[in-house]
Amino acid sequence: MLLLTQGVPAGAAEVRVLASNAIRPALRELFTDFERASGHRVATQYEGSLASKRQIQAGEAFDVAIVSFDVDELVKLGKIDPSTRVVLGHTGVGVGVREGAPKPDIGTTEAFKRTLLNAQSVGYSRGSSGVYFLGLLNRLGIAEDMKSKLRPQLGGDTANAVVTGEAELVVSGTVTIAAVPGVQLVGSLPSELQTYVVFTAGVSATAKQAEAGRALLKFLTTPSAVAVFKARGLESGSPR
Repeated sequence: MLLLTQGVPAGAAEVRVLASNAIRPALRELFTDFERASGHRVATQYEGSLASKRQIQAGEAFDVAIVSFDVDELVKLGKIDPSTRVVLGHTGVGVGVREGAPKPDIGTTEAFKRTLLNAQSVGYSRGSSGVYFLGLLNRLGIAEDMKSKLRPQLGGDTANAVVTGEAELVVSGTVTIAAVPGVQLVGSLPSELQTYVVFTAGVSATAKQAEAGRALLKFLTTPSAVAVFKARGLESGSPR
């Protein structure tokens, strides 16, 4: 841990982070470890990545952004220092049900389609995975049939819908499903239906605490941090 603080300024800084709701549990744990190791403080605003993108485009002040889309979009707008871009990991889309409930069959496209049609209610994220899911319903030809069953949720809280009973099952990023107590991950979508969300990060081009922000990103790519992400359902690197 002490090695991680080399190059970090002697004076403690407050690093303002705009972070994706989807990986909030892992980030909370890692930010606490970073604060202990560095002496800096992390002030985090968790949002869905689409909301974060709008805030950044509108001129929101921040030091570090951690989002579920490629920060190259923000680099082109002059919002992110390109030399700081890092990939933190990726997650696919899966299905979750309440712990102890029977696991539905999602092993094939037809089985997944049948499971959706047989469900009383289906939770999904208002974030990027939800946008994909709604498009997938159109691809499967069941968008109209599913309208009355759909229960949109905040990005980081999607899986809670099966705990509270608001939804019978949820379709969301596997990382968000795995993070919620009382929810069991049924599995990932069939490969022909699968998509991946890649979490990338970067330091603001106008960061007030750029050096501390760089130190935070360095910390988040250490082997110990990668292990924490993996334990929370986030696979390292970009999908192959």
